[in-house]
Amino acid sequence: MSAKQTVVSPYWFKRLVLAGLAMLAAPVLSLSGLPPTAVYAQSSAVRQGYTLLAQDRVSEAIGAFQAILRQNPRDIDAQLGLSISYRRAGRDADALAAYQRVLELDPNNRLALSSLGFLGEFRAEWQPIGIQALTRLLDLEPNNLDARAQRAKLYYYQGLFSQSLADYALVLPQTQSLAVVGAAAEAYTYSGDYATGLSLFNRYQAAGGAVRGDQAIAYAQALRESSSVAQAVQVLEAELNRTPEFNTQQVRLRGALGTAYAANAQYQQALEVIQPLRGRSDARLTLARALNAIGEYSRQTAYSQEAAQIYQTVLTTVPNLPPGIRREAIAVFSNLPEWRPSALQLVQALSRETPNDSSLVFSQQVLAYQTGQLSRTDFVQQVRAAFPSLPGDPAQVRSISQTLSRVDPPIADLLPLYQSLLAAGSPEGFLNFRVAQILIQQGQLAAAKSALAAYASTPAGQRDGDTTQLLLADIDRREGNLNASIQRYQALISSSRTLDVRRGALQGLAAVYQSQGLNREAIALYDQIIAENPQDPAFALGRTSLAYQAGLISEAQAAAVLNQSLQQYGASTPPPELIALAAALPPDPSRADLYQRLLAVEPGNLGLQLRSLQVLADRNPAQARAEIARLLAQSPNNLDLYFVQGDIAQQTGDEALARQSYAAILQQQPNNLDALLALGGLEFQQGNLAQANELYNQALALDTSSGVARTSLAALNAVQGRPLQAIKELRAWQQFQQAQGLADPQVSAQIQQIEAGLLQQRGIQPPWERF
Repeated sequence: MSAKQTVVSPYWFKRLVLAGLAMLAAPVLSLSGLPPTAVYAQSSAVRQGYTLLAQDRVSEAIGAFQAILRQNPRDIDAQLGLSISYRRAGRDADALAAYQRVLELDPNNRLALSSLGFLGEFRAEWQPIGIQALTRLLDLEPNNLDARAQRAKLYYYQGLFSQSLADYALVLPQTQSLAVVGAAAEAYTYSGDYATGLSLFNRYQAAGGAVRGDQAIAYAQALRESSSVAQAVQVLEAELNRTPEFNTQQVRLRGALGTAYAANAQYQQALEVIQPLRGRSDARLTLARALNAIGEYSRQTAYSQEAAQIYQTVLTTVPNLPPGIRREAIAVFSNLPEWRPSALQLVQALSRETPNDSSLVFSQQVLAYQTGQLSRTDFVQQVRAAFPSLPGDPAQVRSISQTLSRVDPPIADLLPLYQSLLAAGSPEGFLNFRVAQILIQQGQLAAAKSALAAYASTPAGQRDGDTTQLLLADIDRREGNLNASIQRYQALISSSRTLDVRRGALQGLAAVYQSQGLNREAIALYDQIIAENPQDPAFALGRTSLAYQAGLISEAQAAAVLNQSLQQYGASTPPPELIALAAALPPDPSRADLYQRLLAVEPGNLGLQLRSLQVLADRNPAQARAEIARLLAQSPNNLDLYFVQGDIAQQTGDEALARQSYAAILQQQPNNLDALLALGGLEFQQGNLAQANELYNQALALDTSSGVARTSLAALNAVQGRPLQAIKELRAWQQFQQAQGLADPQVSAQIQQIEAGLLQQRGIQPPWERF
């Protein structure tokens, strides 16, 4: 959105020339206070200047007007003539200064005000001058549609979309001007209102407008964000072919095409088309935009990091950057944790310039929270206080939506804000995905599926089907539909063109295997992730967590890795793998503060909540039970909290509360596999073997591959004096695993243990105990 270096439009040229020529017949008014004879002589000289201008003798006209002004600097007619002459000669900077001098003599001069508004289009630093002039003209002529349309365009060039769209909303219903409709289409598109932008482009083309140059770039963006990515690529490829010369227009086209390629997952083509932009000072922002798009679409932060560095260079070397460019930098910086302090500084500066922009207030709050300057509690309180309702400005609402959608993980306490933005018609479809994440945290899986369906119906969701599948696979896992979950993960692993989706699917599949007791298979998946991403230490943490749970490393070894990682990440946001390791290790009173710090990052983490409450239960059982009751009162539909309550109840010897907790889950979800297994384990522990047997069989009916259910049923047979039946069941389970290409050494150990007991009963020493 740089200033447009365009030629003079025929409309404005005609207006200025006619205005100048009209001075020949207009009454001459002198502001000099000279005697009448001087006024008469001066009037003749001014008329002579306009005669020269009418005869297209522009250089002579300039000399004539300059001579008059040397004698009488306050002659407004001569000053206007000089302004028009400079403009006719193409001396735009001189014309700008000359028209500003007119306004010093006559602040309400309509010709000077409108001319400055037009000249403001030519350079970014002139845009505020043009806006100021047109605002004054509109005070004098509120119904001047030409002035309002031009001011809307200048606002758009500055990135002040709220003001721009407010003007266009008044102009568009009353104009048939192709120029106005085309500029409005660009403004709405770049403001994030892609539906209106595309509609205006269609209106523009239907009326005979040709989409070329910069308009083609905006049109392609409207198409791209409306799920017509392939068409966007075609538009830009055709336009680039029409621009063989490597000029500033081709630079912008290459940047836009790189973005379109990235949106179409053509990452190599994207990098190739922007390669010629590297090293060119006139292409820095274009290159940065394209690199950031490649980084976002491919989810490879290295490209976004490079884009951030370019923006920083521009910010520190180019004075008086328009707000729009600074907002671009804020958006890029906000996605990168190490750049967020810089983003916060930019937002604070912009807020001082435009104190009535609510979206900047919200951005400042979010960045203060993300950089640790606001606690989660204070952040939520500030947002609730600042936004009891949404602002009335649609552009600000869109900006708030975009900022909120970038907060990861989403803030469950702000769910009403997410929902109100969606109810207000926010085009930021990814908010539906964030709502789904929150609902999963709260155990509202059916509602989460509905939110994902809403996301899938948006243009963003249609482009981002793999991410939706990733979350649906997690829902399947939580619902106990492990086969469906495995199928989704495996499909993503084999087909996704996005690296982080593939990594997420591998991690998700590892979680499923872990829930089945197949820890070695889960570890093998992490080994694959680490081999593909050796530069990321977070995945090694995930492997450590699994290895500890599989009994392959000791608690001391796992704790040492945790402590080392805590030092490595310091005050920065820890990765999910570190949080998982902290939750996997047994509760430790020395980690009480760590649990609270990590819960501030992932407040819905079941393992962390359990560890924190277990530490509390050792010290104060009643307080622990009261705390989990409080959490459940706040989120009565969060089934995960009932699991935590059940664990704490068992820890504190309250078996009745534990049974009640697991039963509450099964009342809402009768087929919840984890609840069936947990309640079965409780009944087994209490000696209620018949109930345990029934629960384990229910679990097995839901998931025939449940290792916990199969091994538990075998254990039930063993303790009830049926060891041969137990061994038979375990061998059948081993054969099932082998058919899937899997192996669980714990099953072999369990068979060995039962056989040892059986042999010892018969007075025979098993061979593995002879040494």
